[in-house]
Amino acid sequence: MFDYVITGGLVVDGTGAPGRTADVGVAGGRITSIGKLGGDSARQTFDASGLVVSPGFVDVHTHYDAQLFWDGYATPSSQHGVTTVFAGNCGFTLAPLKPRDADYTRQMMAQVEGMPLVALENGLDWQWETFGEYLAALDGRTAVNAGFLVGHSALRRYVLGEASMERASTDEEVEEMRAVLAASIEDGALGFSTSRSRTHPDHNGDPVPSRQASEEEVLRLCDEVGRHPGTTLEAIASGCIQGFDEGETELFAQMSAHANRPLNWNVLGVRPKGTDAERRAKLAHQLGPTRRAREIGGRVVPLNMPIGTELCMNMSTYCGMWLIPGWREIMTLPFEEKTAKLRDPAVQRKMVEDSVGSGLEVFANVAIYRIGDTFAPENKQYEGRLVSEIAASQGVDVWTALLDIEVADEYRTVLWPLVQEDDEQYQLVTEIWASDQVVIGGSDAGAHLDRLLASPYPTRLLARMVRERQLVTLERMVQLMTEAPARLYGLKDRGRLAEGAFADIVVFDPTTVASAPVRRAFDLPGDSLRLTADAIGIELVLVNGTETYRAGRPSGELPGTLLRSGRDTETVTTR
Repeated sequence: MFDYVITGGLVVDGTGAPGRTADVGVAGGRITSIGKLGGDSARQTFDASGLVVSPGFVDVHTHYDAQLFWDGYATPSSQHGVTTVFAGNCGFTLAPLKPRDADYTRQMMAQVEGMPLVALENGLDWQWETFGEYLAALDGRTAVNAGFLVGHSALRRYVLGEASMERASTDEEVEEMRAVLAASIEDGALGFSTSRSRTHPDHNGDPVPSRQASEEEVLRLCDEVGRHPGTTLEAIASGCIQGFDEGETELFAQMSAHANRPLNWNVLGVRPKGTDAERRAKLAHQLGPTRRAREIGGRVVPLNMPIGTELCMNMSTYCGMWLIPGWREIMTLPFEEKTAKLRDPAVQRKMVEDSVGSGLEVFANVAIYRIGDTFAPENKQYEGRLVSEIAASQGVDVWTALLDIEVADEYRTVLWPLVQEDDEQYQLVTEIWASDQVVIGGSDAGAHLDRLLASPYPTRLLARMVRERQLVTLERMVQLMTEAPARLYGLKDRGRLAEGAFADIVVFDPTTVASAPVRRAFDLPGDSLRLTADAIGIELVLVNGTETYRAGRPSGELPGTLLRSGRDTETVTTR
């Protein structure tokens, strides 16, 4: 007797092997049979004729640390076929946490990860201190499998308090951090993450705690990670966006070598800018930590988010514009001073010049912004139009056109930078996928909730890369989103369809699978804003053998596993 049988679908098992028509039988949360099951009885069945049956997708770079408390379905990721998520990235976690630091942590997360403060204050009870207590608070409350790294900023704040913002640690403090990290991993954490990135200031404009750490501290914490089975590393640095310098290249390689664990960093993009030769040179440079790690016995694997992502900007609240050198200081001025500065052509030129080499140049190109929601009645006519088009119709420059709208709206205008993509960009992406030097990821799901939406990447990739452009086979695309990330993290019995594997399964229509347009929703705690998008063509999702979605409708079941190191992961070494 099966608990569930999926019949007649094209089984694409995640290994890259050619798909084959077969039935999939599930019992006890695992796949027990793949083949022609005939009249074997089952409590539930699903006819997958004409559909693809694949492993559930694995998203290794999310920030669902808070959202899972009020949204155990991790939406919209799960709607798009994601069945396993990893959080605790970029050095930011909600544990370990002393009561004295709860308010700082909430405000920091609101700043660096764009989690609405009101949602953080109202959506969680914050009644934990240790990492184990945090995990226990989530256990049994999710419809996805979820694993968590320990964030470096949380570790430093826990041990050093406010001094974590001001100085390097002493030997004794590093040893205390090692002990807390060890206890966290023994309680189930999957490893360690850190940020060295200048794009991560806290709510006061100061560097987040991890950025005050010495390289020696970072490497000693990596040594600790290597003492525990089933662990891994994640990091972000300024070079991830702007281009690595020698110090960052060496640090990433040494981190991996010290822990004898893979390290992944976020995010390697192939941008639609420059000649093919320039793009390839930039890509080769960004793979520098990968090459250096190989030389010293490590393994550094960049995450690649190959498709353009809709970004929502606003000149009155923290967003990508604020990360450009010098822009934050202008954006935070009082209204009259801000307007006077932004109206000055010399200031405009300087702002654009300051963006060069930052990796954020696209945000300084105001011509490519599309006007979203507006607030002044006279601005309604501009919604949905590019700033360049508005400027041309008015016979003014793009800054004047944009600022006239912004000033009337008191800088609340919603701005959408034009997503820039081209065929050459996608072609280069498929080449780096073939090398197995990267893993697909970097959605940041659960973070920057009102600004970007990359969580629908599985359905977008299946639509754009497989069906529309035919640049990669269906089997390879599924493998890149299932087995490859599962193998990087050492997930046991996940990421593929095989007898004995956990029944994390997604069934989709290859002729229609896609993401619906992005929309704004005020559905977070405190009616806070986020961006979301429904899935198209995702017909069925099972997590551990239990239905979580059918035809886009959630079942209400919460069958997800809280992944714990050693129990749910095996050790992946670099040598």
